Amino acid sequence: MAGTAAGRGSGGVPRASIERMSDDRSWVARFTDPVLHPTRSSLRVLALAAVVANAVIVSTGEAVRLSSSGLGCPDWPKCTNASLVAARSAGQTTLNTWIEFGNRLLNFPLVAVAGLVFIAAWQYRPHGRRRRDLVWLAAAQPAGVIVQAVVGGILVLTKLNPALVSVHFLLSSSVLAAAVVLHVRCAEGDGPARPVVRTDLRVLTALLAGAVLAMLAAGTVVTGTGPLAGNATASRYHLPLEGVTQLHADVGWFLGAIAVALVIGLRFSDAPPRVVRYGWVMLGAIGIQGVIGYAQYFSHLPAGLVWVHVTTSMVIWILVLRFFLATRERAALPGSGLAPAGAAVAETATAS
Repeated sequence: MAGTAAGRGSGGVPRASIERMSDDRSWVARFTDPVLHPTRSSLRVLALAAVVANAVIVSTGEAVRLSSSGLGCPDWPKCTNASLVAARSAGQTTLNTWIEFGNRLLNFPLVAVAGLVFIAAWQYRPHGRRRRDLVWLAAAQPAGVIVQAVVGGILVLTKLNPALVSVHFLLSSSVLAAAVVLHVRCAEGDGPARPVVRTDLRVLTALLAGAVLAMLAAGTVVTGTGPLAGNATASRYHLPLEGVTQLHADVGWFLGAIAVALVIGLRFSDAPPRVVRYGWVMLGAIGIQGVIGYAQYFSHLPAGLVWVHVTTSMVIWILVLRFFLATRERAALPGSGLAPAGAAVAETATAS
């Protein structure tokens, strides 16, 4: 009897069952705690997942357009009038249909990531108080998905109106930007920003970010004017292709000039080493992008090379945002118990 009692917990439940239930709860908690009880590190991981998910959906969306699959599913929200999933449609190949439908399916993991990021940011309460700045940035993820779904639907129903295609791309770039800023802000305090470089250099980084955004906008006009507008029947911008291409190239040269000025200015100032490294990385990325751009132009716009060019532009967009954010730091508000983003690094360097 004593042995039987020893094998049972309170309420007569066998100890083995209690241990199994505890193990099950631990296994579930491993997946739910980063969202329902997030730490700064777990929130950063989710924010990084949002950056990756948004960059991937932009890249695959461009693959749809550049493969002439923009009307592979000619209806919305269904693929065709008669089918919710991929089905053969008049004037579309099976491959075009599945490319477009596959891109639509990728929105489901994007929705999941966006929802998890928002829930985690809402639940994140360092020292008992919610970080509203993080909540607003995280809210941009599900809100962006909803707006993009509406714009995407109108885009399909208007048979790839080029202006809406441009809006669709730039909205995606904006949601991606919010995810990048969220990822950076998760590691910072919530106090006011303090520049870590000279004012003129910080202005130049802001100008560089604005120029990259202008480059993205000009790129959508080039694609919407040329032969890769998503479908052979899609309408185009009524603009001279050579003229808009030249404008796009001019923006690229402007980017390069700013990057060179920044590298020189940062090198001969007291800028932190990581900011100087960002300057060199940006200069290298812009140079590579320029080579790709001229290669695609002189090879008469092969779709694969154009896709590489667009994908690289997303990498540059992420880099320039990180570069701009690196030129300042945010300390914690008094009484929050949070240290500035670089405080731990500085303490370690001092100790060594």
